[in-house]
Amino acid sequence: MSSGETAVFQSFRQAMAWLHTWFGLVLGFVLMAAFFFGALSVFDREIDRWAIPSTRFEPQPMPSFEQVLRPAFERMRPSQADIDAMRPRVNGPMPERFDTVNYWSAYTTHRDPVLAVYAGYEVPNAKDPDEGIWAYNTIDPRDGTPLPDDRLKIGSGFFYPLHYSLTLDWKGLGYWIVGFSALVMLAALVSGVVMHRRIFRELFTFRPGKARLRSLLDLHNLTGVVALPFHFFFAFTGLLIFASAYYFPVGHTQLHDLHELHERQEVESMGLPHGRAGVAAGLADVDAMVAEARRRWEARGMAGDVGFLVLTHVGDANGYVSVYRAGTDRIALVGQGIHFKAADGALLREDPPATAAGGVNEFLTGLHLQHFRHWLLRWMYVLGGLLGAVCIATGFLFFVQKRKRQHAAEGRQGARVVDALAVASVTGMVVAALGILVANRLLPEGLPARGDWERYAFWGSWLLALLHAAWRSAPVARGLSNPAWREQAWAIVALALAAVLLNWITTGDHLLRTLGAGYWPVAGFDLALLAAAAIAFASARRLGRRAEAPAAEAPRKREAAHA
Repeated sequence: MSSGETAVFQSFRQAMAWLHTWFGLVLGFVLMAAFFFGALSVFDREIDRWAIPSTRFEPQPMPSFEQVLRPAFERMRPSQADIDAMRPRVNGPMPERFDTVNYWSAYTTHRDPVLAVYAGYEVPNAKDPDEGIWAYNTIDPRDGTPLPDDRLKIGSGFFYPLHYSLTLDWKGLGYWIVGFSALVMLAALVSGVVMHRRIFRELFTFRPGKARLRSLLDLHNLTGVVALPFHFFFAFTGLLIFASAYYFPVGHTQLHDLHELHERQEVESMGLPHGRAGVAAGLADVDAMVAEARRRWEARGMAGDVGFLVLTHVGDANGYVSVYRAGTDRIALVGQGIHFKAADGALLREDPPATAAGGVNEFLTGLHLQHFRHWLLRWMYVLGGLLGAVCIATGFLFFVQKRKRQHAAEGRQGARVVDALAVASVTGMVVAALGILVANRLLPEGLPARGDWERYAFWGSWLLALLHAAWRSAPVARGLSNPAWREQAWAIVALALAAVLLNWITTGDHLLRTLGAGYWPVAGFDLALLAAAAIAFASARRLGRRAEAPAAEAPRKREAAHA
């Protein structure tokens, strides 16, 4: 390679280094939350059971329609809040009853002890005829008993949406922030590969005994390289999943009329009615339709678990029942739908195998959402998510360590600001996650808006961690370490142990009991909390020794100077 080509290549690498550093720094705080809470979301249903003791029973299959589901559907009504929100979008007065049912649906997985049921209703005189109102409920699938819906499902209802939307729902802002961060992450991954020419050697390079800066860079490179395929794949598939719904919703906005026409033609080509006939009709035995769907799956060599049951145009001559297979033995979430005429149970359609393009889409979506039954692979997802968090955290630390002495000598505050934000994004985020768990066990069961108070505990804990990190960051301006790292590590120890202890006190489900019963959703989460406490304890001790070393060294240096 000539000197000119070498200079060009070095200039290109420097440009990639700038891109990697500043894109990673600016948006790394968002990606940190995406990775960490994405890792927790792998076991979101298990966290739900820890947080809501009334759901601590074994997962249940899809129950009988006639005995359990139908009574649950018939007593459902839209919430008053949804009715009030719909009122401005209706011409004239809001109806007092919603008797025209567009659909009933029930959804479950092999990890859900409770059952989510939904109902959609037509709203007469709605300004948009396609807009309806819906209702949601959670029931005990063993007997159909409604369960309180004001309890926050911390795993699936908070941690899970937090990792892809930051729970910022206004104008879909959270989706856009996380989506842009994922796009930038892809650029950061590519630029990181360009920067590190000896990428395979770095896979086996970690020198914890070297200088702190070198060790941080080694760990940053190692965690980035080991999980590189995981990081790239999940950023890419996350963008694909939300592309049509949030980022480029052409079919539902700019081309609304064309989209509706295409949807109608597609449904009719499948042999399924698109709209209501306006003629009342009864409902045949849905349980018999489910049994027939299972028989047909078995004939095709497929497992017969039902994951999704949908009744469309309920009470109408065009009504039909769709039974979808659960994705426990494959990558795709649900599929192989079998559709029956609701009035008499006649078979309307059996979905054919997916096309090549559809199969790729199902595979990528299912692999990201990981609803399959494979515990080892699920733990690998957790490991990949935590490696991503460690990679970002060490990137923050390397940035601060490399610049804080220079900034201190020049009187600049940049390293101090980044360090405070890094503390809040790393230890502060863990403090917030533990704060909501402790609040979950401390708040009274009958407290109105209990779920909102749990959310306040989460955001309040995170805000306090940020303020604490900023308050304690003065030493960084002198080229020293921020003591907030060590102090928040001790807070993690205290909160994690408190969560385990409070679970025992408030429910009686201590580790000896849950381990003895083999109830791993609760036992496993308690063990994970104890593991977090142990890691934080070791980290706090190590940070404490490192902070004591300069203080012990200072008197010796003064004595040597006077000698």
